[in-house]
This record gives sequence, structure tokens and C-alpha cells, in this order.
Amino acid sequence: MINCKYCKTDKPIDDFYQSSIRKDGKSGNCKECIRARVRANRAANIEHYREFDRNRANLPHRVEARKDYAKTDQGKKATAKAKIAHYRRYPHRSAARNAVNNAVRDGRLHKPSQCESCSDETPLHGHHCDYNKPLDVMWLCDPCHKQWHRDNEPVYCSELKAS
Repeated sequence: MINCKYCKTDKPIDDFYQSSIRKDGKSGNCKECIRARVRANRAANIEHYREFDRNRANLPHRVEARKDYAKTDQGKKATAKAKIAHYRRYPHRSAARNAVNNAVRDGRLHKPSQCESCSDETPLHGHHCDYNKPLDVMWLCDPCHKQWHRDNEPVYCSELKAS
């Protein structure tokens, strides 16, 4: 048994992390106390940690690791599972997307060659400002589409707002 310096209770050796400083090879604070202090520190400095997490996700080696994982069988299964969950969670978006794709295929809706915002000739996204009007779309390139979502909020179906 070791006495925790923080909560002042005797606990089994397994309740302490390894340490090279102490003679017994265990840290002075129990795992429970250390975890509580780490959680409290994160809560007190949440904006710092959120920014750190955002930047960390975009580090080149992490981006590469995600791309490599997506190519594995397990990554492909996880992606398929996430897509199915998204379709089930947002059926109105799926219906609107399908309506646009079918209308373009059938010739009822024309897909221009240039972005409506910047006139760039790159692959375009059919963007819905209002999901209640599935065939009313803006044709935007990827950067303009992302910028639109940073600056605006789309209108969703009333069934989503009720839930």
C-alpha cells in the first residue's frame, strides 16, 4: 500500500503510475487524483486545448495516417458505416442531394461549368441554401462552398427543427 500525497489515502500499488523519481518506482499521486487534476486543467483552459486539438489534427503526419487508414479494409468499413449513419441522421439532405443528381442526370437541371461565386472552372458542388427547396441549388467550387458555410447557416426542413 502507498499513501497518495494528494488525497491522503492508502491505495494498492496498481493504483499509481510508474515513476523513475521515487524509490518504489511509483508516482506520489494516485491515478484517480492525477486524472481529476488533468480534467480540471483542461476544463479551465478549454479554448487553448481546442485550438491545440484543431492544429494537431492538421499536422502532415496525422493527415497522412488518416489517408493510409482510409485505404485499409477496416478504414473502408468505418467510412461506409459513417456514411450510412449520416444518411439516417439527415434523410432530408440525402433526399435533396438525390433529387439534384437525378434532375441533372435527366436534363431537368443544368450544371454550369463555372462556380457562381468565383467563376473558377473546377468540379462543382450543388449547394442547398434551403433544404425545403431541393432543386434550388447554387453551384460552387469546394473553397467557395466551405466559405459559404463559414459565413452562413443553411435552412433545414421543419421536421429536423422539431426533433
